[in-house]
Amino acid sequence: MINQKEAEILKKHFHTNYDQLGTQEKHVAHHLAERTHIARNVAQDYSEQATIGQRLADKVATFGGSWTFISIFAITLVVWVTLNSVVLIKYSKSFDPYPYILLNLFLSMLAAIQAPIILMSQNRQAQKDRLSAEHDYEVNLKSELEIMTLHEKMDLLREKQWSELISIQQEQLHLLSQLSKDLMKNNKLV
Repeated sequence: MINQKEAEILKKHFHTNYDQLGTQEKHVAHHLAERTHIARNVAQDYSEQATIGQRLADKVATFGGSWTFISIFAITLVVWVTLNSVVLIKYSKSFDPYPYILLNLFLSMLAAIQAPIILMSQNRQAQKDRLSAEHDYEVNLKSELEIMTLHEKMDLLREKQWSELISIQQEQLHLLSQLSKDLMKNNKLV
């Protein structure tokens, strides 16, 4: 429910009705009215809500896209090929001779499992980025409105100072004219 202070802020800064605003603008107006901060760690909030499967997908994607994984993968391939081409052929016991059909099967299965997991992680990262961008918009909007409010306050203070200064000058002019009249009277008397 909208309170009076929020309604004033909406009318003043957004020049529109409450119902015509988006959720983010309403959220910003609420924080402006309540004088509360809006910044928060969106990535941490999002990570805290992640399920075990989502966290696991992120870890698999992180590991699958690392030099450690590439190194282990390359070493495994070299060992597999060396073992099946050189060592086991010597003893006529090669379990996966050239063209390494079993190795191709394992690589295909690894790719079939790894690709959707990495896509899930990328989708989560894209969602996190969208939330972060929306939050940045809210923070920037609130900052902009706060700065506008500060400018208005500064302008009001400056106007008040100018009016006080004019008032003081008018009083001084009045006193000077009074002094001038008194001096003229005194000069006539002498």
